[in-house]
Amino acid sequence: MDDPAQAEAYASADFSEPHDAFVAHFARLFPEFRKGRVLDLGCGAADITIRFARAYPGTRLDGVDGAAAMLALGRNAVARARLEARVTLIEQRLPDTALAGAAYDAVICNSLLHHLADPRVLWQTVAAAARPGAPVLVMDLMRPASREAAQALVTLHAAGAPMLMQRDFLHSLCAAYRPEEIRMQLEASGPAGLTLEVVSDRHWIVWGRIRGSRAGSERQHEA
Repeated sequence: MDDPAQAEAYASADFSEPHDAFVAHFARLFPEFRKGRVLDLGCGAADITIRFARAYPGTRLDGVDGAAAMLALGRNAVARARLEARVTLIEQRLPDTALAGAAYDAVICNSLLHHLADPRVLWQTVAAAARPGAPVLVMDLMRPASREAAQALVTLHAAGAPMLMQRDFLHSLCAAYRPEEIRMQLEASGPAGLTLEVVSDRHWIVWGRIRGSRAGSERQHEA
């Protein structure tokens, strides 16, 4: 989302329901987590980054995204939230070897996977960037059975949104993965020990603790 108008529309949209749910899922799944360094992959305009930082005052967060326009809006939001001391936003495109061995205490990610040309990039980055035992939570959209079903979800959840947002939501739903496809990705190249759970009519989550990668680090940057 490098287009300024698209980034502004996204940053201005009300994602409070799914973004609050994301933080609530993390709290439910990892009740013992309190503090540490957290990596937010695909942070966009930093809405979840900020919500997570507020929910976990003992954390420091690095938000990574490839879109400069989104990060500019995110940095403004971080400043308004007075979280500059704890939240850093970084322009970075995946895959990036700089994240390998970073040993983050937790890795979170929302709605990045369906934007990537190669889904292995996400799962291998998660495995490379997290320390052993670190909690991981990834959430993304779930592709409906048909374009008509996708349009019905847009009507249900985004009827009042600008047409640009409705269009992007429809495209994202159609580009997203089905749960069975996610399971195949995890089996082929994901970190071991992760669980998939469908949590709404349009979202799934993958969560667990890092134990290693089935694929091996030598495959991290394969085309």
